[in-house]
Amino acid sequence: MLKPIILNAAELPERTNAELKELFTVLDLPKKPAAASAFLKEHGREIRGIALRKTKIDAAFLDAVPALEIISSYSAGLDNVDVEATRARAIRIETTSHILAEDVANAALGLALAVTRDFVNADAFVRAGRWPEEKHYRLGRSISRMKIGIVGLGAIGSAIAKRLQALGSGIAYFGPTRKPIDLPYYDDVVRLAQDSDMLILTCPLSPATHHLVDAAVIDALGPRGYIVNISRGPVIDETALIAALAADRIAGAALDVFEHEPAVPEALIRDRRLVLTPHIGSATEETRLRMADNVVDTLASHFGLAGPRDTMKPRQKTESIVASIS
Repeated sequence: MLKPIILNAAELPERTNAELKELFTVLDLPKKPAAASAFLKEHGREIRGIALRKTKIDAAFLDAVPALEIISSYSAGLDNVDVEATRARAIRIETTSHILAEDVANAALGLALAVTRDFVNADAFVRAGRWPEEKHYRLGRSISRMKIGIVGLGAIGSAIAKRLQALGSGIAYFGPTRKPIDLPYYDDVVRLAQDSDMLILTCPLSPATHHLVDAAVIDALGPRGYIVNISRGPVIDETALIAALAADRIAGAALDVFEHEPAVPEALIRDRRLVLTPHIGSATEETRLRMADNVVDTLASHFGLAGPRDTMKPRQKTESIVASIS
């Protein structure tokens, strides 16, 4: 029986590449745009599945692969995919949001604690030998006594809410629709900011969420407020954030993502009220391995093939596109 033909449009671990080649005829997408375009003209009509990571999938790309049935993404976000065009063609999309949610939530909680308790600067205080001379370090803030607004209550936001509730924080959330849960819901992010001590951003990047956190939201949060962003950088208007910091209109922020990463504005790098990390929300060995495995497993399941983990344990259900972008 002929193997289904899939396109590898992702940088994946060697183990994952080997597993894909066992199950499928794998075509590797060239990295240079001109070569990729020519490649798709030659081979696009044969491709039935895509292993995806950061490659942009727009309507023109989809037109070049008319037999495409499924996109299996290594990532949780779909900001590199034209979701509407994909839906219109009845193409299935699978992501890893259900897999990375726990570790991203752990990272968000760590960032929230780091920025409110000033752990990074406290570490520098000890290392610089200042403790014996200065005796005391300045007081931090308690997230256990904060009202925290979660922007986007999908798999990741829900996992964060669970952790914060265990710490005693008051939780409310903003999103496009109300969830069937017992938490206060806001349909206006400015009002949520007004009623919160901290905003944690977990929403996907889309035209509706681009610069969602702008000057109005930051001003509503106020000079004692904090922002934690583990979603996508452009959800925050970085220019507005820098201006607010310069005018002391916000207490601080913890950012794992940036508007033009890996470039980070010098104003953010210099500001010691910020905790900055290089997009490592899901970056644990265990989660990244499971994310890669999921790329293979969802493709194998779609085409009715016995995947490499079928003989070891039941296949884990994957989330649909509806769940991943809610």
